[in-house]
Amino acid sequence: MEGKFLVARAGLHFWEEPPISGTKGSGTVFFGGCLLKCVYCQNYKISRKPYGMALTGEQLTDIICYLQDCGAHNINLVTPSHYIKLMPKLLENAKKRISIPILYNCGGYENLEGLKRLDGLVDIYLPDFKYGNNALGRKYSGISDYFDVACAALAEMRRQQPDCVFDSDGIMQRGMLVRHLVLPGMLVNSKKVLKCIADLDKSLYVSLMCQYFPPRKELPSPLNRRLTQAEYDNICYFFDSCGLSNGFTQELSSATEDYVPDFDLDLLKEVLDKSTSFSDKKE
Repeated sequence: MEGKFLVARAGLHFWEEPPISGTKGSGTVFFGGCLLKCVYCQNYKISRKPYGMALTGEQLTDIICYLQDCGAHNINLVTPSHYIKLMPKLLENAKKRISIPILYNCGGYENLEGLKRLDGLVDIYLPDFKYGNNALGRKYSGISDYFDVACAALAEMRRQQPDCVFDSDGIMQRGMLVRHLVLPGMLVNSKKVLKCIADLDKSLYVSLMCQYFPPRKELPSPLNRRLTQAEYDNICYFFDSCGLSNGFTQELSSATEDYVPDFDLDLLKEVLDKSTSFSDKKE
């Protein structure tokens, strides 16, 4: 397989939404780098500059198979957008060897033609929808057309996965779940985002997140503080009032760096070694 993937972490992850993490965990693969340059990124260690191990498609497929053997409910590809041209081949090979769903977990800023090439290969789309206008995307993520691109991308994802399917344990097998991180002092933005989601499809599952914390001391106001309970309650109320009915919320106690994954490359090396040994045994 041509091309390599910069991978920062691989392992079972238990802090996603209930139908994603379930009881056994989501088999997450965190890619190093990101198309977006969000000033408040909580995974800044791996997103703001190249970080990780360069793996071939074969090595990454072995890891994916190993995560399934570890009991993962699904394979969760986190921030894969900058590898979208390599994704079809990777997913085609992986699907020959695994039987659990594949999630595409992204920031919402996606190449439309690239997404179309993933049709039939991605079982669950898990996009963020960050901003309700282009100006905020430019200001906080360094992208001048975030809103326009994200709207088109989410519509394409919904076209590919128009219905949500769950197994008997409530674990999602197919579908789409949209995430929105409520930022402090930006309630108007959150309401615009939720209105756009409702306009796309009121039956969409939405995760309304309050886990924001300032990852750096020098962030400007209002990003230099956590969300208040009153702000979050306001957005939760608006969620209901705009016709959305399928959603997940969080406790404000989730706004802590304790939930940021450990991006230790020694741990990734261990997973790679185990996955190679596991693959050799299977053969």
